[in-house]
Amino acid sequence: MIRIGFDIGGSKIAAIALDRQGRELTRLRRDVPRDYDTTLAALVGLCAELQRQGPAGAIGIGMPGLIGAEGALIQVVNLPWLEGRPLQRELQAAVRCPVQIANDANCFALSEAVDGAAAGARVVFGAILGTGIGGGIVIEGKPLAGANAIAGEWGHNPLPGPHPEDGAPLRCACGRTGCIETWLNGAALVRDYGAVSGRESSARAIARLAKQGDAEASVALARYERRLATALAGVINILDPDVIVLGGGLSSIASLYAEVPKLWAPLVVAPKARTRLVPARFGPESGLRGAAWLGHTT
Repeated sequence: MIRIGFDIGGSKIAAIALDRQGRELTRLRRDVPRDYDTTLAALVGLCAELQRQGPAGAIGIGMPGLIGAEGALIQVVNLPWLEGRPLQRELQAAVRCPVQIANDANCFALSEAVDGAAAGARVVFGAILGTGIGGGIVIEGKPLAGANAIAGEWGHNPLPGPHPEDGAPLRCACGRTGCIETWLNGAALVRDYGAVSGRESSARAIARLAKQGDAEASVALARYERRLATALAGVINILDPDVIVLGGGLSSIASLYAEVPKLWAPLVVAPKARTRLVPARFGPESGLRGAAWLGHTT
């Protein structure tokens, strides 16, 4: 039996087949259709292609947005024609195989909890640091959706105690002001560096400059590390995860893994915080692999 996973984004459907040990057998990629019926047909067709590798024991789908515990498509970012439609039930009937659907950040966390950087941990928090700030929670090998389908959405809480040098809080895409996302996304690091240096640069380049000892880049990165530690300390105090796994473009900044745990230590209620902070083993592949592992949770 193989496991099939789909990662449905705004423009592409990525598909993967894994064997029972998590080894990749094959992958496919298609453009996302722009209506419900054609999207369903595309998934059915991709399932048929992938099952040339063997019969599927489980099929999982990850997508951005609010996905209920039973695969209810409440709000699907960039894919509104899927909202409220019975995709799980109809795909399951068409392919005659169990189908599960989850938020893509939960799929990321699940991948890392099953056979990634947090393999074997009981409670895992997956934090995605990129253009946006996402998060997913896995408890004893199962992703947590929550009563309102928002479990893990730490990016839309306000950042505790921003410092004056951080500047004025900004309006978030969600409509609120001062969300963690506005302080920790890639644009925030770029903005900090610009404020300190008067120059423009990418987040990746700023991290490289800081590693080389550039004073202005180091100041900007230190502010980012402090804010990340503050935000994650709140996660630890509420969820108390064994492991926090970082994904997204900013997770490649090596200094985060040494500096942030030092900075969160005085903010965590426990006398000694044992939570580990690690980079994702599978990087950008984690969401797709996690979708394939959704069947592992049944």
